[in-house]
Amino acid sequence: MKVALVNGSPHQSGCTERALIEIKNQLLKEGIDSSIFWIGNEGIPSCRGCGACVKLKKCIIDDKVNEFAHLLKEYDGFIFGSPVHYAAISGDLSSFMSRLFYSAKQSGDFYLKPAAGITVARRAGTLPAFDQLNKFFTICEMPVIASTYWNMAFGSKPEDIEKDEEGLLTLRNLARNMAFFLKCREAGLKNGVSLPEKEASVRTNFIK
Repeated sequence: MKVALVNGSPHQSGCTERALIEIKNQLLKEGIDSSIFWIGNEGIPSCRGCGACVKLKKCIIDDKVNEFAHLLKEYDGFIFGSPVHYAAISGDLSSFMSRLFYSAKQSGDFYLKPAAGITVARRAGTLPAFDQLNKFFTICEMPVIASTYWNMAFGSKPEDIEKDEEGLLTLRNLARNMAFFLKCREAGLKNGVSLPEKEASVRTNFIK
């Protein structure tokens, strides 16, 4: 089993990566492999709303989004990490996830795979950013993994994260819970628990 840890910060080796490393180390202790995928800092274009991904099963813009989408089948779980920018996730991560999740919803590569989000801030804005991340998971039928507190850590540089003992504990517990869920899911599927029956999609407009 393997978990993707997505670093949505423009700084590859900043506070967000330090938080993800805490999760990565704990997952390893639980017998779960993981890797960190950095979305880069060269700018992620926003969704064009063209709908091409419905047919292509991938985004029409060929960049980091498709690079990561190509790897989705390799992963059993996902954790997305973001710094807090104006009480929200980073602009690039927002564009990255908007395009990724819309196109992946067409391919079904996220279906019933567990996910979680973590946010990192100097001081405030973590909760609205955390809520923003969770909305992506629930619309793609992904079980959201919780921890003993909201998934956040505080610091303006990586060494500050080391001092946030409660934040680091929360991240380790998140990793433990992710590992437990993955093991339970694998055991269930191996012992004949089938995936839920799916009905055909229905789209209803509010105004007719």
